[in-house]
Amino acid sequence: MSEVPADAVRQAEALSSAARSGARALARASSEAKNAALRDAARRLRAEQARLLAANREDVARAHLAGDTEAFLDRLTLTPERIEAMAQGLEEIAALPDPVGETMAAWTRPNGLEIVQVRVPIGVVFTIYESRPNVTADSAGLCLKTANAVLLKGGSESQATSGVIASLVREAAAAAGLPPDAVQSVDGGRDVVRALLRRDDRIDVVIARGGETLKRTILEESRIPVIKHFEGICHLYVDAAADVDMAVRLCLNAKTQRPSVCNAIENLLVHEAIAPRFLPRAVAALRERGCEVRGDAAVRAVVPDVTPATDADWDTEYLDLILSVRVVPSLDAALDFIARHGTGLAEAIVTNDERAAERFLAEVDAAAVFANASTRFTDGFEFGFGAEVGISTNRLHARGPMGLRELTTYKYRVRGRGQTRG
Repeated sequence: MSEVPADAVRQAEALSSAARSGARALARASSEAKNAALRDAARRLRAEQARLLAANREDVARAHLAGDTEAFLDRLTLTPERIEAMAQGLEEIAALPDPVGETMAAWTRPNGLEIVQVRVPIGVVFTIYESRPNVTADSAGLCLKTANAVLLKGGSESQATSGVIASLVREAAAAAGLPPDAVQSVDGGRDVVRALLRRDDRIDVVIARGGETLKRTILEESRIPVIKHFEGICHLYVDAAADVDMAVRLCLNAKTQRPSVCNAIENLLVHEAIAPRFLPRAVAALRERGCEVRGDAAVRAVVPDVTPATDADWDTEYLDLILSVRVVPSLDAALDFIARHGTGLAEAIVTNDERAAERFLAEVDAAAVFANASTRFTDGFEFGFGAEVGISTNRLHARGPMGLRELTTYKYRVRGRGQTRG
């Protein structure tokens, strides 16, 4: 690793020290105080809508000038509806049970030792993300509820918007008697981030969201455990026993409802037995929504004017209105294809064959696996978590949408009456 400039080291020292102190103070906070802060933060978001939209216009205008894609601009843009969704997410978090202090298990040993496993905060969370301002509110809200201090590093493209959101949550925390340093924006460039990634003495976990280059860099630089939110190459498999109407509806939702997000599908697999009935309808419906369809030779035999798919298409996260389609001879072939090309985020099957559904649910290795439902439900809000700090593609500690419980660890409280070990 290259040296980090001294001013960045000093800034990281100040941020991480304040966060650690904030975490210790926040760990003593009552559920009532934390919930009051969350509800007040929601109120402030609504009250400051004009200020938020003005800041967001600055960010979007800067992104336009930089030539960013329409998909990127969609993720960056705030609307009154998206501000309301952020506020509702904070209120949902406040309404959920507080996991901190929850008893996970309890037992008594033959020697009389009483052992209780309880949930506790992780400590200090450093979350690094790009473009989507709602991540600022979601991460801050979930960390407040779980008594974790959070360092928020949004991308430079959303700095104005995210800065306003973070300041509103800090103000709400302070008004509720909570330490404002439990919620901090990380200003400064890559050197400050690099310096923070070396503070494994003060920061307990890094949550990485964004482009592949960002996440690979974090993994290379970090001395702190990293929870990864890698790309979402998600599949929808239309089985031979699928209901065609349902399959078309799910395909449209999973691809076109919001194509710029990680839980939208990028590949569509279609059993050869249903392809002649399904593909003409699906392709026509996708094109009506402005979606480009790329297909293999078997797809083009049914719908000849589809753009030929290349090998690279099956491994591309478009985050745009482009869908790659392949005809497969069997469920086994679909499972093999997903194993080769999926990224472990979300996969779905459409079928009326219960055995096929059960096989798919059991055998597909992904954080979320769906039968007869859209992959777009892979989301903390939709899972009832209020919000999420990310969708983990890790296998250890947390997997899938990360809500309150995923932001806790545990410890053992052991009570005795003078027992000693022989």
